Amino acid sequence: MIVIKFQGGMGNQMFQYALGRTLSHIHKVPFFLDATSYKHDSLRSYALSPFRIQERFASMEEIVRFRRFKKRRGRVWSFYNYLFADESRYVEERQFNFDPRILKTRDDAYFDGFWQTEKYFYPIASIIREEFMLKMPIGDRSASLRREIEDSEQSVALHVRRADYIANPSTHAYHGVCGKEYYDRAIKILSAKFSEPHLFVFSDDEVWAKENIQYPFPTEYISREPAKDHEDLYLMSLCKNNITANSSFSWWGAWLNRNPDKIVIAPRRWVATAKLNTVDLIPESWITIDS
Repeated sequence: MIVIKFQGGMGNQMFQYALGRTLSHIHKVPFFLDATSYKHDSLRSYALSPFRIQERFASMEEIVRFRRFKKRRGRVWSFYNYLFADESRYVEERQFNFDPRILKTRDDAYFDGFWQTEKYFYPIASIIREEFMLKMPIGDRSASLRREIEDSEQSVALHVRRADYIANPSTHAYHGVCGKEYYDRAIKILSAKFSEPHLFVFSDDEVWAKENIQYPFPTEYISREPAKDHEDLYLMSLCKNNITANSSFSWWGAWLNRNPDKIVIAPRRWVATAKLNTVDLIPESWITIDS
């Protein structure tokens, strides 16, 4: 069996699910979700129930069985690690970029990481797209926006993420934030290709978005409603083109976009720290620009 540790927000969970689904497909064994980290997370919660995924949760007995194999840090754990630690049974992410060894691991293991690259699930991309469709009908607000998006010849989902990136100093130091200049550059690229892009601005900071995302094109501002994140993600994927923030949420909105001629613009520098190798995060067909 495969067990995947869930942590972070919806976008992170989608990457984690996609790896688990791929390993299950490769090894022909069931995989299970470990969402117990959210018992101690006041900011996040498990978020994938609205999707058509294979939703099976590991029991505490199964989780504990694997946790005993986790390598502990510090000299005090040396003897424990010698007796019990097994990095082939409790697999921790060693690097941010793609690690091909992960897809060659054993079929009875626990995986702890973020796994943020499509290279982990590209072999079953069509399955992932289908399973990240919504199970239930969308609400009236989203249905109205869907009609607008579908009626637009050149719809653009533009994502602004600022709230938690700005409010939390440690989060800001790690992620940074996409400023107005980034969106100006992105709009300049798109407006050179389309005479009148129709912007659908998805934001968790409506005031900033309305003050700074102002261009001479039709624009709709969609303020975030946390309980409807899955609907916003769906709407972003329906737009013909995407301008992402440095956010796994808008990454998935763009990746799930099925338009074969889509233009996706993403920030070249995904995180503020230079320590992480993000070379495999952005698909090759996307355009990256300075943020």
